[in-house]
Amino acid sequence: MERKQFDLGDIVQMKKTHPCGSNQMEIIRMGMDIRMKCVGCEHSILLPRAKFEKNMKKVISSANQEQ
Repeated sequence: MERKQFDLGDIVQMKKTHPCGSNQMEIIRMGMDIRMKCVGCEHSILLPRAKFEKNMKKVISSANQEQ
């Protein structure tokens, strides 16, 4: 199975929605854990990388394309 490609600053779509109603998150820190910020309410969430990769659907906008 191919690993999902994502990078710092990317906006990703998650399988589950955040309690505020948005399912879009911005990646703000990467390492063994992924810290992301909800696009809707700007709440910060920290997930282990394995759980993040399992729950991520797709990359909506890449930080590399905007430069």
